[in-house]
Amino acid sequence: MLLRVPGILTPNEVSRARELLAGASWSDGRATAGEQAAVVKNNEQLNPESEASRLVSELVLYALNRHPDFFSAALPKKISPPLCNRYGGSTNTYGSHVDSAVRYVGAMRVRTDISCTLFLSEPGDYDGGELEIEDLSGNQTAKYAAGDVVLYPGNRVHRVTPVTRGQRYACFFWIESMVRATEQRQLLHGMDRELIRLRTTLGETDSGVVALTGTYHNLLRMWADV
Repeated sequence: MLLRVPGILTPNEVSRARELLAGASWSDGRATAGEQAAVVKNNEQLNPESEASRLVSELVLYALNRHPDFFSAALPKKISPPLCNRYGGSTNTYGSHVDSAVRYVGAMRVRTDISCTLFLSEPGDYDGGELEIEDLSGNQTAKYAAGDVVLYPGNRVHRVTPVTRGQRYACFFWIESMVRATEQRQLLHGMDRELIRLRTTLGETDSGVVALTGTYHNLLRMWADV
């Protein structure tokens, strides 16, 4: 399951993030990789303690918190602080790997139910650099507009293909969801989107809308861990 949520960042916010990244000091991305991933990781990252990283992280978290479809899809309990990476030149790829099951952020622990990439470069700014996620139905590919985010299960093998022209900037982070199972989150997200459509056409007080809303919340109450 791969889900695109468009327009998390506005064009002005993308420009601000790019300004911050343009003047930042980058280092070897392997510093934050696990033992297995470090063998295939060849990109650059910002030090999460740097001012640029902190400001971009705050910008992204603010944008995520105001976006209703992101909340509906992810049902976040915890979000790891977004990190920034760059692909291009001689540091241009990340081979096949699986994300660690738990991220340790200071005293906080985040179970990686959902992996997320927020694109900060337009697709035409670089060649290659596709995010490829392995799935039972075949590989799925993401290379989206700046400001868009892609969500996918954290247990999937994935990779970033080599960037052969230009530079690919992005943020990446992980979510521990209130609803752990991917299939349950998909069902709830689909119901929520249908409820929005029905409210628009039938109104809040329609008996069918009220009944379906009750079913949604009863399922969420059954499955959510808060």
